[in-house]
Order: sequence, then C-alpha cells, then structure tokens
Amino acid sequence: MSAGNAPDPRWSEALLERAGGVRAVVFDIDGVMTDGRLYRDDGGQEIKAFHSRDGLGLKALMRNGFTVVALTARTSNLVQVRMQELGIEYLLQGREAKGEAFSEILQRTGLDAAQVAYMGDDLVDWPAMRRAGLKLCPGDADGWIVERADYATRAGAGRGAVREAAELLLAGHGLLDTWRASFR
Repeated sequence: MSAGNAPDPRWSEALLERAGGVRAVVFDIDGVMTDGRLYRDDGGQEIKAFHSRDGLGLKALMRNGFTVVALTARTSNLVQVRMQELGIEYLLQGREAKGEAFSEILQRTGLDAAQVAYMGDDLVDWPAMRRAGLKLCPGDADGWIVERADYATRAGAGRGAVREAAELLLAGHGLLDTWRASFR
C-alpha cells in the first residue's frame, strides 16, 4: 500500500482483506444510522436525526458499486423519505425477524453471505449479523454485540459510525483515497 493510501491504524490487514470481499452492506436504522433514541413531538410524530457524514458515506458506497440495504424492525415514513433522498433502493421496514430478512436480501442480490457486511447494534440484529461475512457495529452498540463484531467503530450510532464503516469498506477495495480525492 502506498503512503498516500495508508489505512487507518485500527484496521488490520486481515480486516481490510475481509472488507475487500464485501459487495453489499446491510445497515440497521435505529441504533446505527440514528442514535437509537425514539423521539416524538407533541403531536406524536416520530422524529429521527440522521448524520450528514453518514449519508455521504452511504452515497460513496453506492457510487463505487456496493449494494446498500437498510433494514429495520420499525416502520417509518421518515425513514422511507431519508432512504429515497440517499438513493437507497433496498429498504426493508417492519422486519423484526432479521435473520429471515437477511436470507431474502441474499436471494434478491444473488450474493453469498460471505460477500455481505451487516452493521447492527443490538440483539435483534444478531440472527442476521452472525451470518454476514463481515460483522460491524457502532462503538456504542450493546456490549454483547461489540464482543462478537469483527469491527466496532470509534464513532457512535447516528454520529458517524456508518461513515466509518463505509470508509473501511472503501479502503478494503483500495477506493478510499480515490473517493477522497474526488472532492479536491
């Protein structure tokens, strides 16, 4: 690897190699793309905060040929709108049985589980996450999940964890510096 393409020191060569085999990424919403707190306004409307840096990371993945899937146990019009804004084609909402949803994703994409990364934060994610070729989680995920993940981000949920995961995957494919240079 050239000096200009030096990986993050927290990313081992083995982790980067595994990331290099990933072609699709499944992201949980609450506790991964958001901080996991469920906000309601006085009228009972659900409110969620998404980080713009995470959005840019998701777009980078898609622009570089990754299939991006958003999977959530909850159902929210707000989530549908945000995923449409980002251009995410695969959104599965109201899917509490995430292991079954993961099987459906594999069937839809034609990929093997080893080619798919999963980023989740809590026990409900484990049935899908355990099958993924690369298990990712935010640094503030449930401790049991953190212990079993291949990589826990430094950033917290809804505060850059998705972007950090996206950069890891781009680095694994040798695309991180090229993506960053595209903004110069």
